[in-house]
Amino acid sequence: MKPTDKTSKISLGKPKDYPGLLTEIKERIRSAQYEALKAVNKELVGLYWDIGRMIVERQDAEGWGKAVVEQLAADLRTEFPGVGGFSASNLWRMKAFFEAYTGLEKLAPLVREIGWSHNLAILERCKDPLEREFYLRMTRKFGWSKNVLIHQIDNQSYEKSLLGQTNFDQALTPELRAQAKLAVKDEYTFDFLELGEEHSERELERALIARIEDFLRAMGGMFAFMGSQYRLEVEGKEFFIDLLLFHRRLRCLVAIELKVGEFLPEFVGKMQFYLTALDRQVRQEDENPSIGIILCKEKSRTIVEYALHDARKPIGVATYEITKTLPKALKGQLPSPKDIAHLLEDL
Repeated sequence: MKPTDKTSKISLGKPKDYPGLLTEIKERIRSAQYEALKAVNKELVGLYWDIGRMIVERQDAEGWGKAVVEQLAADLRTEFPGVGGFSASNLWRMKAFFEAYTGLEKLAPLVREIGWSHNLAILERCKDPLEREFYLRMTRKFGWSKNVLIHQIDNQSYEKSLLGQTNFDQALTPELRAQAKLAVKDEYTFDFLELGEEHSERELERALIARIEDFLRAMGGMFAFMGSQYRLEVEGKEFFIDLLLFHRRLRCLVAIELKVGEFLPEFVGKMQFYLTALDRQVRQEDENPSIGIILCKEKSRTIVEYALHDARKPIGVATYEITKTLPKALKGQLPSPKDIAHLLEDL
């Protein structure tokens, strides 16, 4: 039988738009898989919440003790031999999980948005509800793995994010302020670097570039690398920004200047010049104003405050550590609970 025109066309090869079709279908499949995984996770956390609630209610009403929970764990494992998670210790965690978040209208829905192992890390390592809210929201937003989450908690990301020194209140629009504040920490830990305490700015820059993935993760996970020694030309003269990043959620360029010594006020003037040049020569029309981060080995908070007071460009000043030190006592320096709650609302 002579093939029809239609079958001949099909046999000649793939349609011109086939690659686009394949890409679109693959993205849709991945999206469906991700949504299915989220739905399963939400149901699992909801199950553990309900088990914790039932244990609490029975204990309150009937005075259940340790022996009853031990028996319950044994019976559940007998009834559901192929299902993990029903050990006595995990049942006690479910109880503690429910008790920690019940009655907290903002947090109870958030716990269903992240994995059970993530929830346990936050539950067991953070005691303050606002601190828990911070890590719940950050894990949901940035998709942190359990190990990254624990690393962030151990490095005091909550405190360092809330204590960041910036002029964003006067230099950015209200829509960008909260996100930008949380994007610039007060201190960064680069414990993945193999550098001695004495090192030059160029050595620091090269070491960060050599471990770029670790560096971007330490910066917060929403940055893309644009270049090192990024060249700008103004009136025939060359200028070089140490590191240029792009923040995907803020949709803005982020210039980073590395300083191996103490912060000096004149650093702000230089950064303002870089940001003006970036905004006029590099920034795209649909992007937000560029932000600067001056990364120093040391800083005086008062000198930084004075230096940023009248600066018109959005700039943050932070310090860095290349070895993990003992946790600093930062709790007493945090903003008021009301201010923290207001900041977290935009996460």
